Amino acid sequence: MPARRFDRARVRAVRRAAEISQSDVASAIGAADSTVAGWELGASVPDQEKLPALADVLKKPLDELFPRDGLPDLTDLRCDAGLYRYEMAAVIGTKSDGPVAGAENGVRRLKDRYLPDLAKAYRVTVDEVKRAQERSMAKARGEEVEGEVVAVAAEESPRTLAEKITLLLERSYPAGAAPGDEEIAEAVNAYAGSHVTTAKQVEALRTGIDEAEAPAPVVLEGLAHFFGVTRLYFEPDDAVARQVYEGLRLMSAAKSGKVGRVRARGLGAEGLPADVLSILNDLATEFEKKADPDANE
Repeated sequence: MPARRFDRARVRAVRRAAEISQSDVASAIGAADSTVAGWELGASVPDQEKLPALADVLKKPLDELFPRDGLPDLTDLRCDAGLYRYEMAAVIGTKSDGPVAGAENGVRRLKDRYLPDLAKAYRVTVDEVKRAQERSMAKARGEEVEGEVVAVAAEESPRTLAEKITLLLERSYPAGAAPGDEEIAEAVNAYAGSHVTTAKQVEALRTGIDEAEAPAPVVLEGLAHFFGVTRLYFEPDDAVARQVYEGLRLMSAAKSGKVGRVRARGLGAEGLPADVLSILNDLATEFEKKADPDANE
């Protein structure tokens, strides 16, 4: 979805007409006087998260002062509520903002239990959050969103592990608020229940140093848990394609009644991720029920 448009000349004119000083605006929204002056001069633009407070202090409706074409996705809803992504962990009651980051980036959907809290924080309904989530998912896939085709930039398809970690850090946090290597390492170790990595090793993964030396599976699982994305996100493209193919093949077999419970075979020691297996097994169970309606009686 397009970001809200910031027109510095209009903001300046509205502020002057309301006889509000730049200093008063800065004080009301928690910014420096020089920052507000820079916005009006065109030296910089405010974060999208600042626009609701700016519209409020200038006594104008958000949609009128900062219009946006199209319907909102998840990022838009959060920004319209004046919330930064790093604040979302407290909103949904998690240790990190990973679940929200993953959904906004179109990596994976939010769990249902998070939706009521997000709807309350965003001051919208749960259904509106769900619809915004679908727009985020469609945007990530580069699909048509309600009459408009969303193009996916090349940089949104990282290939190396370093690029994937960097993308999450850049897209999930405002400037200066991203977690450091030490914090990430501590989270991964906590997930593993033992000392499996260090801040220096996380830095090496993030910067691409020693790219040829693949990290232990538990490290990737810990990173995925910390950022709130699926483990598949950190797999090489060919591995992802192989697992997706195997998943489709097994689903087809389940549909034709050739398998009952799905087991991951032919994929190495790890096989399919647990969450993928869970989904496939649920589908297999549903197919069994449809094939034998008396099974539930």
